[in-house]
Amino acid sequence: MLPAFAPYLVVSVAHLLLQYVGPAWSVTATKVLLMPLLALAVVLVSRRQASPIPVLLLAGIGLSWGGDVLLTFPGDLWFVAGLASFLAAHVAYIVLFLRMPHARRRPPLWALVYPLWVVGMLVLLLPGAGALGVPVVAYALVIGTMAISASLHGGWIALGAALFVVSDSVLAMGRFLPGYEFAAHDFAVMSTYLAAQGLIAFGALVAARGAAARSREPGRPVLATDR
Repeated sequence: MLPAFAPYLVVSVAHLLLQYVGPAWSVTATKVLLMPLLALAVVLVSRRQASPIPVLLLAGIGLSWGGDVLLTFPGDLWFVAGLASFLAAHVAYIVLFLRMPHARRRPPLWALVYPLWVVGMLVLLLPGAGALGVPVVAYALVIGTMAISASLHGGWIALGAALFVVSDSVLAMGRFLPGYEFAAHDFAVMSTYLAAQGLIAFGALVAARGAAARSREPGRPVLATDR
C-alpha cells in the first residue's frame, strides 16, 4: 500500500521545502498537485485490493483540492469559496466515517474536546471575523462534527482528523486573530494538513481492506461500505 503513496509523500516534502527556498510559483504548483496525487494513491490501492473505489473518500479529496486552488487567490470572495469547498469535503468525510464499520458505537470521552474546541475557537475568532462570521461558524461546526465522527474509528483516521483541526485552527487564527503570527505559520498549516489528508486516506483504505477480508470469512455478513 505504501508505494502508492510515495508520489504524494515526495511532493508533500518538496512543497514544504519550497516554502522556504523556492519561488512562489513552485509553491503553488506543488500545492495544486498534492490532492490529485493522493487521489491517485487511493485509486491504485483500491484496484490492487480488487475492492470498490471509495467514492466518498475521493469526493473529500477532490473537494479539498478545490479548496486548495481557491485559497491561492487573494480576497474575501475567494476565501469564502475555498471555505465552502472544504466544508463540502468535510461533509463527504462525515458521511464516509458514518457509513464505514465503526470501531465503537459512540465517540470516546476524549472526543469531548471537539465541542469545547468549537466554542473556544468561535469566542476567539468571531470578534475579528466581521462579515465572515456566519461562514466561520458553519465551518467550525462541520469540521468539529467531522472530527467527532472520525473518533468512532480511532487509529489513523482519528489522528488525521485531529491534525486537520490543528491545521485549520492555525490557519484561522492567522487570518482572524489580530497580532497572531509566527515565522513557521505556513509550514505549520501545510504540514499538519498534508499529514491529515494522508492519514485519513490511509486509514480508510486499511479499514476497507479489513472489512473486505472479514466479509469473505465463512458465515460472516457482508458489512456496509462507502461505495
